[in-house]
Amino acid sequence: MSGHSKWSTIKRKKAKVDAQKGKIFTKLIKEIITAAREGGGDETCNPRLRVAVDAAKAANMPHANIEKAIKRGTGELPGVVYEERVYEGYGPGGVAIMVETLTDNINRTTAEVRHLLSKYNGNLGENNCVSWMFEKKGVFIVGKDACEEERLMEIVLEAGADDLSGDEEVYEIECAPEEFNNVKTALEKENIPILSAEITMNPKNSVKVEGKDLEQVLKLLDALEDNDDVQKVHSNFEFDGLPEEES
Repeated sequence: MSGHSKWSTIKRKKAKVDAQKGKIFTKLIKEIITAAREGGGDETCNPRLRVAVDAAKAANMPHANIEKAIKRGTGELPGVVYEERVYEGYGPGGVAIMVETLTDNINRTTAEVRHLLSKYNGNLGENNCVSWMFEKKGVFIVGKDACEEERLMEIVLEAGADDLSGDEEVYEIECAPEEFNNVKTALEKENIPILSAEITMNPKNSVKVEGKDLEQVLKLLDALEDNDDVQKVHSNFEFDGLPEEES
């Protein structure tokens, strides 16, 4: 199993803790507001909003909160306007990092992202310095007990998926962004529960890190994801084993 997938597993476990604390709601609300502002409040005509609302429902966000966020985005209710900004740079061991943010204060966010990268032996780079190392993909996570692997592969490949992989707990399904809704519809039609579904940036190649570099990379990514302005963090590192404190 790749280091990227191992990190995805760590993030899933962390997301459960964040969801219990209610922390993840802030990020989800920001995404819903922004999606509705850019593409309107109708989920059927706004794919980004549909993905955001599905993520909010998966995190057990109350329906009233979702509706309010949509109305803030469409202007029916007053709300903060968030600006999207993607930061690119490098972490310990030459690991490429992309940080997606939604912020109401670009200067604050830029300073905080730069500080965190520097704190963990990384540095902020110029636009497009690492984005070429990633490609946009739709990614679905399905529990191992949800469906037999052979049957699941048949379903998702027929729907347009590119790949199916897994670990001891879950299956990970990848597809092109334009096939995202087709794959999601196919899974729902077969009543296969989706643990998570997102459009993300997957690395085209990876950099192996270990020892002190690995420890700092994990701390850096964790610190970035804990920042209130950060929506997603993407990186291209891989590893064989976790530092003792992360195991």
